[in-house]
Amino acid sequence: MDVLHDFGIFRTPGGEAFHARACGVAMDDGLWHGWLEFEPLEGGGAPVLRSPRETTQPNRTDAVYWATGLSAVYLEGALERAIRAETEPAPLTVADLDDLSTTEP
Repeated sequence: MDVLHDFGIFRTPGGEAFHARACGVAMDDGLWHGWLEFEPLEGGGAPVLRSPRETTQPNRTDAVYWATGLSAVYLEGALERAIRAETEPAPLTVADLDDLSTTEP
């Protein structure tokens, strides 16, 4: 995992403070996946919030370019997605569905 861009301190309209950064990783096919991380500055050990994948880019240079163009409004939306990702159950996988179909009523 690479930090593509460090946004420094990001404050929500409600006043919560986070250290925000764009991160990325090269996948096996050479494409780069990018997401945002928000580390709470208050709350004593609260976990880092991580958004779902926000972008797929052909290389690291393009991933950095994507990250450096993000606005405060985009960061607000990504933080909301990261919070939802923490609180919503994970989607079912094909294996989960197979298990459900073989379970007796």
